[in-house]
This record gives sequence, structure tokens and C-alpha cells, in this order.
Amino acid sequence: MIPQPTRLARAAPALLLAALAACSPAPAPAPTPAKPPPAAAAAQVSDIDVTEHVKTALHQAPSLQGLDIGVETLNGDVRLSGVLASQAQIDDALGIARAAEGAHAVHDHLTIRP
Repeated sequence: MIPQPTRLARAAPALLLAALAACSPAPAPAPTPAKPPPAAAAAQVSDIDVTEHVKTALHQAPSLQGLDIGVETLNGDVRLSGVLASQAQIDDALGIARAAEGAHAVHDHLTIRP
């Protein structure tokens, strides 16, 4: 008489495959491309470049042409100084400086001519 395989013996190959599948490492996630933060681009602009951007924009503004506005930049902080004819001119100068590439903050040391 030939011995009949037991249920366990018949199921062994399937159990072995299931055990091997459970031990295999999970697939590695796809790497995501690194994105620099938006502020990083502004941080790369040198103080000299920020000063030049501000000065150029101030000289191109029709309401500010011919005025002597001092521009100093330190670590992206822009300081405007000078004497202007009106608050409207001061507001224009501050707006232009704030919009300049690389300017982080604008400090107002502008005064109105008496």
C-alpha cells in the first residue's frame, strides 16, 4: 500500500511561497526631486545687486526722477534716506524698494522738505 500525502504535505509548497513573499523587502519608494524653497532664490541676491536694483528702479520712476535718494543694503534689508517734496514721493520710493528683487525689508529714513 502506498502512503497518501497528508494535508500538510500537500499545502507545504503554498505555505513556503507565502512565507517567502512575506519576508521579501518592500519596494523602495520612488525618490522625489528636491525643490528649493522660493525664498532661497531671493536669498542668493547679493546686497550690492539689491542696491543696484533699487537705485535703477528709483531713477526710472517718473515721480522720483532727479531726486537724490540714498540706498544702502545689509543682508537684504534696504535703507532709504533723503529729503523729498511730498509723502506721495516717499510712498512711491518705499513701494519701489519693496518690489526690488532680493529686498527682504525696507527701512524708511526719508523726510519731507520743509
